[in-house]
Amino acid sequence: MKNTVYIYTRDLKRIFTNWAMIIIVLTLMILPSFYAWFNIKASWDPYGRTEGIAIAVTSEDEGSTIRGQHVNVGKDIIATLKKNKTLGWTFVSKEKADHGVKHGDYYASIVIPKDFSQKLGTVLQDRLEKPVIIYKVNEKINAVAPKITSKGASSLTQQISEKFVKTANGAIFSVFNELGITLQRDLPTIQQVEQRIFELESRLPEIKKVINEANDTTQKAGAIVSKAQAALPEVERLTADGAQMTQQLNTFLTKSDEVLKNAEPTINETLHRVQQRALRVQELKNQLMEKDIKPAEVNAASEQLKGQLTKQIADTGEILTLLTDLNALSQQKVLSPVINDVKDVNTLLQQQLSDVNSLQQQTKNGDVPNQSVLDRFSSHTDQAVSRLNALTNSYSSTIVPAVEQAIKEAKDKTASANSLLDEANKSIPDVSNVLSKTASGILLGQQELGKIAKDFPRIEQNVHNIADKIREFQQKENIEDIINLLKNDVQKESDFFAKPVLLKEERLYPIPNYGSAMSPFYTTLCLWVGALLLVSILSVEVADEERFKSYEVYLGRLLTFLSIALVQAFIVTLGDLFLIKTYVVDKVPFIFLGLLCSFVFMTIVYTLVAIFGNAGKAMAIVLLVLQLSAAGGTFPIQVVPAFFQAINPFLPFTYAISMMREVVGGMLADIVRKDVTVLLCIWLGVLLVGIFLHKPLSKTSAKLTKKARESKLIH
Repeated sequence: MKNTVYIYTRDLKRIFTNWAMIIIVLTLMILPSFYAWFNIKASWDPYGRTEGIAIAVTSEDEGSTIRGQHVNVGKDIIATLKKNKTLGWTFVSKEKADHGVKHGDYYASIVIPKDFSQKLGTVLQDRLEKPVIIYKVNEKINAVAPKITSKGASSLTQQISEKFVKTANGAIFSVFNELGITLQRDLPTIQQVEQRIFELESRLPEIKKVINEANDTTQKAGAIVSKAQAALPEVERLTADGAQMTQQLNTFLTKSDEVLKNAEPTINETLHRVQQRALRVQELKNQLMEKDIKPAEVNAASEQLKGQLTKQIADTGEILTLLTDLNALSQQKVLSPVINDVKDVNTLLQQQLSDVNSLQQQTKNGDVPNQSVLDRFSSHTDQAVSRLNALTNSYSSTIVPAVEQAIKEAKDKTASANSLLDEANKSIPDVSNVLSKTASGILLGQQELGKIAKDFPRIEQNVHNIADKIREFQQKENIEDIINLLKNDVQKESDFFAKPVLLKEERLYPIPNYGSAMSPFYTTLCLWVGALLLVSILSVEVADEERFKSYEVYLGRLLTFLSIALVQAFIVTLGDLFLIKTYVVDKVPFIFLGLLCSFVFMTIVYTLVAIFGNAGKAMAIVLLVLQLSAAGGTFPIQVVPAFFQAINPFLPFTYAISMMREVVGGMLADIVRKDVTVLLCIWLGVLLVGIFLHKPLSKTSAKLTKKARESKLIH
């Protein structure tokens, strides 16, 4: 270790005591920084300075007439681009644009064809044609410029599309808004129609029944009319006979007054006879009611009662028949009360006869009559006598006037019937004509009803389908929601559909410019380049190497190279921060991690050259080239070929750039710890190789170096 320090301090003394060496070392310390600073500054903000990228623009659009209005979209595009300073839009003819793109005067050209507006207007026609903008780009001028110009062309077409969609949607949503207002106004009517359809659906069975009944009725009516037409001659004959009969009835009623006068003594006599017999029946009743009457006497009295009652029933029956016939001639049925009284008397007489039969049946065997039967018979007898007395007393005052009234009404009916029959006889020709027309009407009605009955199933199905669709719509949709959807703010809706999705960008660890974002790569790269410069200018060999052990020579000269390399890292990191003012979140870690990178890189490059000589320099350069492609410093590692992706985890640049990016954008400690650990492991591995393999490997490479120097082409 003493010799190692000796070699290191001797090197420092030789540097500081030789002014030429001081200049060389200072140059080597500063020179790598320029490599980083120039590249970082050159790429500081390339995408924010695109106004100098010339793009030729030509519009040949002839315009078009859309709904009576002349439109020239190409002209509008030119006017818009003249206000756009994003790119260097240059407005020239098509010939000049083509020539300029080919010769590099313009990076690209945009040509708007003459039918651009016409094709854009086909959106209102049946046959749609998409308008086309012709974009030409010269890709040999620059690798990045075509990407920028392509983005500009894409942005232009996107703006045109958005404006078109916004305008078209504005018209559409205006119509929707009017439709929503109209729909809201007519909503009660729509709901009434829905309700009527549901009511119609519920009454379809009833309608079907009515149609069937109407069909049956017309068929029956046809049969009735046919029968009426067939019976019309018979009706004519009957009206004639009816007239004759009414005449005869009138004659009969005229004579009925005399008949009534002759019948009065008979009716009166019959009533009195019935009354007398009733009194006789009452006497026999009193006889039966005696307590000591014998069964034989009861039997004899019963026989007399049966005879009297039978005659009374027959007499009241005659009176009842006569009064019923007379009452039938009366419209007001004036004899009905009298008939009811006579019927009651007749009923009581029949009940008395039934009671007498019961008594006779009991006494036939020598038994004493049952008291309840005697009481019932007595009650019936008293009622019959009372009712007969009333009839007899009211004969002159009630019965006779009622009979006369009935005869008078019968005469009036006869006269009316005679008049009606005469009119009917006269109307028979008209009836015949009406029946003929009715038959024709019924036939026509049957035909129409047949059509209705035939079409009804289809109509019924259509009504059901409509009702089902309305119910389905009501279940799935709400017409109020549809109205609210149609009623809208036209401007807001058209703006929404022109840009339905807005990109909300949330930047994690934002870096304000491209140069700062590239500083981890260029800073790391310049430190490796600085190590290469050192091994190219300074010698890794010690003059009196024989005095020292191999590892002492290796470590002693390594300390010299590391000292200069650390100064290189210190200068470049400070210059990044304070000279070109790159954006760095964690400034102090940025400096220390830069020192670590330089420490590791210098050890790697120095070890390669110390062991392999000039071949080691070549190895360091090859390793540099591989790391430029495979470390992911510029492009994401995922987009490079598979070989470079495979070697990426084994390259020092991978971890150096990663940890430098962390401190630039905002450090995550776990990532930095991992990267630092890997770099230290690489450094330790290289250091051990240098210590233990320096002597055996350097002897082999020394022969190759000696032979190569004989050519006088290398030092």
